[in-house]
Amino acid sequence: MGETADPAKTAPAVVDVVVIGAGLAGLYAHHQLRALGFAVRGFEQAPEVGGTWFWNRYPGARCDVESLDYCYGFSEELLREWRWSERFATQPEILRYVNHVADRFDLRRDIAFDTRVTAARFDEADNRWTVETDRGDVVRCRFLITTVGCLSVPKAPDFPGLEDFEGRWVLTGAWPRDPVDWAGKRVAVIGTGSSGMQSIPLIAETAAQLTVFQRTPNYSVPAHNGPTDPAHEAEVRADYPAYRRAIARSKGGQRSPLNTGLSALEVTDEQRRAKFEEAWEFGTFSLQGVFRDTTSNAEANAYAAEFVREKIREVVKDPKTAEWLTPRDYPLGTKRLVLDTNYWATFNRPNVELVNLRETPIERITAKGVKTTDKEYPADLIVFATGFDAVTGPLLALNITGAGGRALKDAWQDGPASYLGLMIAGFPNLFTVNGPGSPSVLTNMIASIEHHVDFIAGCIAHMRAEGLERVEADADAQAAWTEEVRRVADKTLYPRANSWYMGANVPGKPRVFLAYVGGFDVYQDRCAQVVESGYSGLRFAPAPKTRGAAAALVGDQAG
Repeated sequence: MGETADPAKTAPAVVDVVVIGAGLAGLYAHHQLRALGFAVRGFEQAPEVGGTWFWNRYPGARCDVESLDYCYGFSEELLREWRWSERFATQPEILRYVNHVADRFDLRRDIAFDTRVTAARFDEADNRWTVETDRGDVVRCRFLITTVGCLSVPKAPDFPGLEDFEGRWVLTGAWPRDPVDWAGKRVAVIGTGSSGMQSIPLIAETAAQLTVFQRTPNYSVPAHNGPTDPAHEAEVRADYPAYRRAIARSKGGQRSPLNTGLSALEVTDEQRRAKFEEAWEFGTFSLQGVFRDTTSNAEANAYAAEFVREKIREVVKDPKTAEWLTPRDYPLGTKRLVLDTNYWATFNRPNVELVNLRETPIERITAKGVKTTDKEYPADLIVFATGFDAVTGPLLALNITGAGGRALKDAWQDGPASYLGLMIAGFPNLFTVNGPGSPSVLTNMIASIEHHVDFIAGCIAHMRAEGLERVEADADAQAAWTEEVRRVADKTLYPRANSWYMGANVPGKPRVFLAYVGGFDVYQDRCAQVVESGYSGLRFAPAPKTRGAAAALVGDQAG
């Protein structure tokens, strides 16, 4: 992107809003808040915009939401200006899109890049946050908005002996910008979640030998990716506002034309099979949603799960390998379902070997490769696809301290609590986009981002209009919402899996379902009710009369 001016050298020490993160959420927050006249500063630890699409540049990285759904809806001009080349866009294409948006709306000018927030403290004396960075910035702001993403803190490899390895090792979630060459080399991939399953087929094409180390087999469905469908694109462009309204009112914030609304148990075996086959051929996550009770009824889920298992056995030629690749001990979709391209067929290649870590766990990394309890597997390159400290990890990494000097890590020691996933009791004027307790990772993230940012911007504008200086979640309302998130999750099969949805992939992390599973449409209705009732569930406070003009917002002073 070339050189970018460093706002840290010229921007004022006091602003209205600090936005942490410059991915899709951060950029939209800058756009909306700037339009409302607020003075905004941004901090981004990467050297450029992009967020998850900057860091996750591993081979095969692409979105699992269709491109025409995974884009901003606030601007019809953007739709007219941008053409997606594929049904499911790759990481490079999405990053180009994000940069196009940043250029189109001049969104970089208030953002300091290569700058990591190291602490944020709330000062009750004047209801402002003090934000500090690793570049020595100290900025005070009225409102603090985190747009740090849900999957932005990769789990560091914790295998003994890694320091002895003589080859190269990389993380899928923090893939290097310089080229990683695996052609003709012996490669080990550890982990078979989404990033592992996307990268394995491409690595296998040119690696001399690929060894895949799998602890838990994962369910996957084919993406059936290809060029953007001209007919569907024309339909979207014919009435774009109506299309955006339709996907916003869906359960997942994306089109789902195959959803029947029926129970898998109220159709015949032949009808159920036909619908599964139709969903399999269509692609997307439609297999999980074609019947309404796949994620809530164990018997309905078992039909879909067995359908996928049959497909694995049909594709994978070696029966033992097929058995190892077949998930059996958790319901389909309760670990994040993966969209893949040729994943199962990759294990038919002569240069690919699957190691079942449940039978022969990894003992250590050696100088020459990976040592299990059975043998040592030589490797020139190790790819760790070991996942993330999801949803809460990125927030806790900011070292946030709220009212009364209470740290967020202490407030959440038994699990995260929030109001609507947007605000936290005891942490005034702090807003968390796609925070725990929001639909976040169970939806089209960009649809959730736009909704969250619009809610937050509306709340801040309301405070300005009413002369209010402080807002936070009411403790009772937060407890009720947190219980609602738990109650709705417990009606589903999701808590039955040891997934990152539950925090189960991080040792010592509280087992709490991290997202609201009631549906994006239902969640939006709840947020609308909050606004219509005068922001029920939030506690506001006006500026003290003695503060006078000192309480004015910076943007207003500048105006």
